[in-house]
Amino acid sequence: MKIDVEDISTVKKILHVEIPKADVTKELNKAYTTLKKNVRIKGFRPGKVPLSILERRFKKDMDAEVSGQLIQNSYVEALRKTELVPLGEPIVDRPDLEQGRPYHYSVTVEVRPSVRDLNLSDFKLKKKVYRVTDEEVETQLKILQKSQAQLRVVEEDRPVEKGDFVLIDYEGFKDGKPFTPASKTENFLIEVGSERILKDFDQQLLGMRPNTSKEFPVHFPADYYNKELAGLDITFKVALKEIKEEILPEIDDEFAKDLGEHEALAELKQTIRRELERRYKAQSEQELRRDIIDMLIEQADFELPEVLVKHELSALVSEARNALSNRGLSLDEAGQTEEGLSKEYYPIAEKKVRGYLLLQKIVEQEGITATDEMLEQAYKEMAEAINQPVDKIKQFHDSYKEAYGAFKQRTLEEQAIKSIVQKSTIETIETDKADIANGTHSEVGAKS
Repeated sequence: MKIDVEDISTVKKILHVEIPKADVTKELNKAYTTLKKNVRIKGFRPGKVPLSILERRFKKDMDAEVSGQLIQNSYVEALRKTELVPLGEPIVDRPDLEQGRPYHYSVTVEVRPSVRDLNLSDFKLKKKVYRVTDEEVETQLKILQKSQAQLRVVEEDRPVEKGDFVLIDYEGFKDGKPFTPASKTENFLIEVGSERILKDFDQQLLGMRPNTSKEFPVHFPADYYNKELAGLDITFKVALKEIKEEILPEIDDEFAKDLGEHEALAELKQTIRRELERRYKAQSEQELRRDIIDMLIEQADFELPEVLVKHELSALVSEARNALSNRGLSLDEAGQTEEGLSKEYYPIAEKKVRGYLLLQKIVEQEGITATDEMLEQAYKEMAEAINQPVDKIKQFHDSYKEAYGAFKQRTLEEQAIKSIVQKSTIETIETDKADIANGTHSEVGAKS
């Protein structure tokens, strides 16, 4: 077998494979022998059909079967001899088989780029450490309070006020005709002032009373999220059925008990504070990780395998689509398309792949291996983050080896980040969420 490698780029290769005539003839004879034993043709006894008739009737199918077998038999050997490790599925150029001649085919594969050794010792990093303030704890308490609120129908005859919840039927019209993007909707519950549809829409609901109707125009701004409504003037007909008011529970010890596993409000506050601290620690580490990867990218320039970028891009687009779906929106309703999202997220996908390859390089360069101790610690951190027992996560990984492989790879990458942090000069900047909102920070100036 003869193999030539054509370099299309540093990451894309074409293997040109030639299989000797003798091997082609042997595989053809083997295939026709099997066919002759099993085929049934009227006028011939089993196993006695002449080869000329078999070739006349089955040549196209047999050539396709044999060429496929020849490729299957030789492809792995070709990779072994060329020491190529393909990423993703190969693209096979599979010509027709010619009897009595060698068989030639080619395979296009993408491989990991070669990345030069990286300098990991001169990093000067700034790490933000976020404080949890009492105000943030109180804000989280109010969010929990609202989540436990009940709605009660207002019995008194009064007009709609800001903060009320109203049950309405509505329909939108354009040029006097029903408009599909604002089609008739019944029993729609909306909080007045939440601007769920539009601020001007909410304003028109103020002052209405139950069992009354109203017709009013609304102008949707050009940047409205639903592109089918953006920039349009729509007339709405609204019938108000009920006014409901939100009844909030008192934030006290009983409130804490009702949420479970807390005997007093002070315990609930401590739980909230610990959860905020955990989230802020993860945010701080994620930001530091991002800065490290940015510095690594500055060191090394290399081509990216398109197959990896497309895989990452597909995941990002799917994530964006799911986020819209969770808000009750389709791509069309949000004024988005698959092509538009792909174009928007392509640079992000490229950066993520570049970071992934650089961290892989560090794992190899530093000789980092996944020890049992390292994996156990990673399991504990994951269990805490997703609030699941370690044993349950391990059982899942036992059933889904691909998920375990991804977990192990992430653990190695995090160890690579830690190895860089240990060699770096880090300035710690302490800040709270109010500081972030104002675009400022208070520097403690601690260094490590």
